[in-house]
Amino acid sequence: MKPFIEETLARIYYRVKPWMSRRLQIMLRSMVAKYKRYIFQNVWPIDPEAGGHPPGFRGWPEGRRFSVVLTHDVDTARGVARCEQLMALEQELGFRSSFNFVAHDYHLPPYLREKIVSHGFEVGLHGLEHNRKLYESQETFAEHALKINDYLKQWGAVGFRSPCVYHNFDWLHQLDILYEASAFDTDPFEPQSDGLKTIFPVHKTKVPGREYVVLPYTLPQDFTMFILFREKDITIWKEKLRWIADHGGMALLITHPDYMSFDSDVGYDEYPCELYRELLDHIKTEYDGQYWHLLPQEMASFWKRSVFKQ
Repeated sequence: MKPFIEETLARIYYRVKPWMSRRLQIMLRSMVAKYKRYIFQNVWPIDPEAGGHPPGFRGWPEGRRFSVVLTHDVDTARGVARCEQLMALEQELGFRSSFNFVAHDYHLPPYLREKIVSHGFEVGLHGLEHNRKLYESQETFAEHALKINDYLKQWGAVGFRSPCVYHNFDWLHQLDILYEASAFDTDPFEPQSDGLKTIFPVHKTKVPGREYVVLPYTLPQDFTMFILFREKDITIWKEKLRWIADHGGMALLITHPDYMSFDSDVGYDEYPCELYRELLDHIKTEYDGQYWHLLPQEMASFWKRSVFKQ
């Protein structure tokens, strides 16, 4: 699908979205995604061109085969209510992650942010509102950037992921961030589907003094797999993870506690948390001693201080 057509359809969708039921939203997105899945089967979930190493990259520390970074986007109040359960699940298996919160869409208790950080996890910002307004114009972005920077400072956060993973790498230099995490190696199912074609971070240095690192997600989103495609197992995650490991890349995942059910009663827009547990257990056992697990801010710091810069 051509970029102009995609952008036009996305604009129309987000204009009428507030008047659509959640079931209708998912149904429409699922229809489009299934059509795209057939068209882009040669580049999703694996784009063969994304496996090349950046110039000068000598491998991960301690001879690790690949790296693992876990992130969560908290889109709604339902997701906020599940953060502590998700954090406990990861702690049980020896993992850490970042939680990206939307500033204006729901109440975020300060104690939750503090607990996340005190337990060795990370907090990031997922925009002011979960919509595409941030990228309506350069003027709009500049206005939002002032408020976004205030929240970043208030929360002690260094990472940003745009709502709906829109991105404009030139505009993002206006944010006071160490890293930006709205890009991907390949994901034709997002409104802005221009993949970076790399499973490694990218150092953006165009504006001196306002540098940041792009951390692309390289494993398919949980929403895509379990809500749009109704996958019943984690086969796709396992296959993509194996390919990333074989190419020595960064396995970065976005999941959403909003869609992750911790109860036996799983809603139409949810999936069992045991699928996520299965992935973590698979990483821990299948690749024991082979991966370097770190937070997004740690990955960005490592990449920024390294000698290779794209």
